[in-house]
Amino acid sequence: MISVQDGQNRILTQITRSTSPEFLLLGKTLGRVVAEDVRAPFDVPPADNSAVDGYAVGSADIPATGTRDLRVVADLPAGSVFDGALAAGETVRIMTGAPMARGADTVYPQEVVTKLDGGRVRVGPIAKGTNVRMRGEDIHAGTIVIERGSVLRPQEIGLIASLGQVQVPVHRRPRVVLLSTGDEVVEPGQPRTPGQIYDANRFTLSGSIEQCGGEVVDLGIVPDLRDALRARLADAGATGDVVVTSGGVSVGLYDFVKEVLDEIGAIEFWQVAMQPGRPLAVGRIGSAHFFGLPGNPVASMLTFMLFVRPAIHKLAGRRRLFPEVYEACATETMRKKKGRREFKRGVVRFRDGRWEVRTTGPQGSGILSSMVAGNCLIVLEEERGDVAAGETVFVEPF
Repeated sequence: MISVQDGQNRILTQITRSTSPEFLLLGKTLGRVVAEDVRAPFDVPPADNSAVDGYAVGSADIPATGTRDLRVVADLPAGSVFDGALAAGETVRIMTGAPMARGADTVYPQEVVTKLDGGRVRVGPIAKGTNVRMRGEDIHAGTIVIERGSVLRPQEIGLIASLGQVQVPVHRRPRVVLLSTGDEVVEPGQPRTPGQIYDANRFTLSGSIEQCGGEVVDLGIVPDLRDALRARLADAGATGDVVVTSGGVSVGLYDFVKEVLDEIGAIEFWQVAMQPGRPLAVGRIGSAHFFGLPGNPVASMLTFMLFVRPAIHKLAGRRRLFPEVYEACATETMRKKKGRREFKRGVVRFRDGRWEVRTTGPQGSGILSSMVAGNCLIVLEEERGDVAAGETVFVEPF
C-alpha cells in the first residue's frame, strides 16, 4: 500500500509527453490548452490614444491658473487619425480610443470643458498627460502574453483576438476510454432486478473527464465475464490515451479487472492509503494509461479527482496539474484514523471574518449525495488523528 502523494508522483512520472498540437479557429478554443507561447506581434495599444471623450491639447496650452480659450480644428472619432499637427492655441475634439494627434499629450474630459461660439472651447488647469493611454502600456511587442500550458478562458481568447490572430495551436484533447464493469449495474432507463443498481459512476466520470479537458469514448457496461472484459480492455488500450474503468478492483469473487490487467498489461500499484478509495488499480495497457477505479460512487469520483484528473491535465499539456488548497476552521469534531489520508465532503463558507468548514453529514463511500451537498473536500493528512472543533484543516473546493 502506498501514499496518495507517492501514487500521484508515480503516475505523473510515467507521462513523459503531452498530446500533439493542432490548430483551431479562435472561437473553438475555449477550455483548450495552448501548445506554444503566444507573443504580441505589436504594441498594445499600438499608439497613444485617448482614455475619454473630450479635447486633446498640447501641454503648452494648459493654463497654470485661470482659463484659456482654444480653437477646435477637428473632430476625431475612434478609428480616425488626425493628419496634421496641433499648433499653439488649437485643440481636437477626440473620442475614447482615438489616436492622439501630433502635438497633443493631454485630454480634457468633455465634462470639464466650456463650449463657446465660433468653434472655440474654454479650458482650465489640468495635469500634463491626463487621460492618455500610452503606446504599449498594456503589452509591448514581443512580450509573451499567454504561456504555453495555459487553459484558454474567455479573457485569454479576447486577448488573442486583440492581437489579430485567428488560429491558435492547442493540444489535442486526451482521448479517455470509459467503461463500467459488473452484472450488478444496469443502464439508466432500462429495467433492473432487485439486486441491480443504475450505473451512476459512468455518467459522473464522463462529466468529470469532459470537465477537465478530456474526450470521452464511452464503451458502456461490460458483464462479469473474463473473456468479454479482456477483449474490451484490449480494444480500449488500442483506442485511447487513457482507459478508465469503474468497479471490479476489489477482492470479490467476480472482481476481474486486476487479474485481466495482469494478463494484457501491467500493474503499477493497486492499493492506496486513503479513505475512501483504497482499492485502486493503476497501470498500462499498451501505450494507454490505465485506471481501475472503485465501484462505490464517492470513492470512484474521489480517486478520479486525485489520480486521473492530474494525469489528463499533464497529457493535455497543462502547467498547473492540481487545484489550490486552502485553510479553514473546523466547526465540528471529525473522527480520523492515523496512517492514511482521509477526504471528507464538506461545506466551506466565510463567516465572522474567517473561513469555516463542516462536513456534509454521513461520509459513507456510497453516499453520492454528499458530493452534491458539499462544495469542498476536507483533506486530513496521514499523520493526523481526530480533529476537534476550532482546529485548522485543509480544504480543496470543487
